[in-house]
Amino acid sequence: MVTMGKDEEVHQEQYCYGDWPVDGVDAEGRATELRPLALSRPHTQAFHLAWLSLFACFFAAFAAPPILPALRPALVLAPSDASAAAVASLAAALVGRLAMGPACDLLGPRRASGVASLVCALALALAAVYASSPAGFVALRFCAGLSLSNFVANQHWMSRIFAPSAVGLANAVAAGWANVGSAATQIAMPLAYDYIVLRLGVPITVAWRVAYLIPCAMLIATGLAVLAFPYDLPRGCAAGGGGGDKGGNKQGFWKVVRGGVCDYRAWVLLLTYGYCYGVELIMENVAADFFRKRFQLPMEAAGAAAACFGVMNTVARPAGGVASDEVGKRFGMRGRLWALWAVQSTGALLCVLVGRMGAAEAPSLAATMAVMVACGAFVQAASGLTFGIVPFVSKRSMGVVSGMTASGGAVGAIITNRLFFSSSRYTVEEAISFTGLTSLLCTLPVALIYFPRSGGMLCGALESDVVDQDCHGDEDDVNKDDDYMLLK
Repeated sequence: MVTMGKDEEVHQEQYCYGDWPVDGVDAEGRATELRPLALSRPHTQAFHLAWLSLFACFFAAFAAPPILPALRPALVLAPSDASAAAVASLAAALVGRLAMGPACDLLGPRRASGVASLVCALALALAAVYASSPAGFVALRFCAGLSLSNFVANQHWMSRIFAPSAVGLANAVAAGWANVGSAATQIAMPLAYDYIVLRLGVPITVAWRVAYLIPCAMLIATGLAVLAFPYDLPRGCAAGGGGGDKGGNKQGFWKVVRGGVCDYRAWVLLLTYGYCYGVELIMENVAADFFRKRFQLPMEAAGAAAACFGVMNTVARPAGGVASDEVGKRFGMRGRLWALWAVQSTGALLCVLVGRMGAAEAPSLAATMAVMVACGAFVQAASGLTFGIVPFVSKRSMGVVSGMTASGGAVGAIITNRLFFSSSRYTVEEAISFTGLTSLLCTLPVALIYFPRSGGMLCGALESDVVDQDCHGDEDDVNKDDDYMLLK
């Protein structure tokens, strides 16, 4: 059982989630701890549906890079086409995540997530059937990238059904386990492609299209499962997404959007997340090609080596969530902010080292992979730490803030791709090192984040400060946000 602070009043009594009595919840019906094995609990069921749905999205979004050697001759791709397609995927993630934030606040995260999965499955299937040129490949990756918008729904849903004492852990575990989809696709797609080509004799122009049935089927199955689940939120939650089985936010669209956009903390988190999760996106797009070219590995082996980065999400991102909750209970918001800065800066330095090791005359595959694993661990832990802070920025506009922050990953990856990876000016090794240096610089603005009742990295709370989480002077909404300010 997670120990609760003195200011956070929790009612350890039975509470009805829809028609099911549930214990271990707070006054609003949110779970006060994460119990992944308690499958009879509706909170746990929603948790597993959320991460499995997002797992399928990550699998689909990164299905192309590991089978790029097969796609090049089939679609007549030039060296620059892979970079253009990667930018298209990231741009789709950016657009989708920005749109998903308000959608979650207004419609509820469960419905938004399920519909997004089904729409993306249809678009991806059509793109896979009709793609026959570099333009078709760009469209394929754009459709796949749209599925990453589901990350916002995932984090929004977890933030609504878990209390402040467990929200950091729930967000981090749900996202961390889901992110492993990017590692699973590095292994599964080359194996599926080779099995189809070598064992069944399918023509090379068709084999990759058949392989894409895997991510499409995963998106459809998880999308339908999420839509079939009967509840968005615990009954009694008054904020976005609705309660019980009646999702929907009664607040005006622009009022919800303004609550997030007008908060400078959301913009700072957008920037910093752009260079923790943004680094992860970059590495997942280039790692397989990096190992193929630098170490002359075959497609399957390069995919397995690249997977070592993404697979760290299994433990690293959850560890970041645990760390955020623990330092929050001990040191308040100041502890969460310091932990984010320290962990992300360490990951940035390790990213620089990966590039330097790859640039050596005779690089060691084992040593390079070891440093890449360490880099992945710190970068992904920083992502978990970031979303341990996001729910405290604005409860009313949580979806907007989550969407802005999540879109930062795509923004950072797009900018980094265009600056360092889209031309012959830099080698891949140099580009990776420059990515790390950029991350180091973009982590510094964390020091600017300030919470009236908790303070910031460099100063504590001032008694004269007024508690106004959303910077819009809405007293009713401030009261709703109050429980997300009680960190000790």
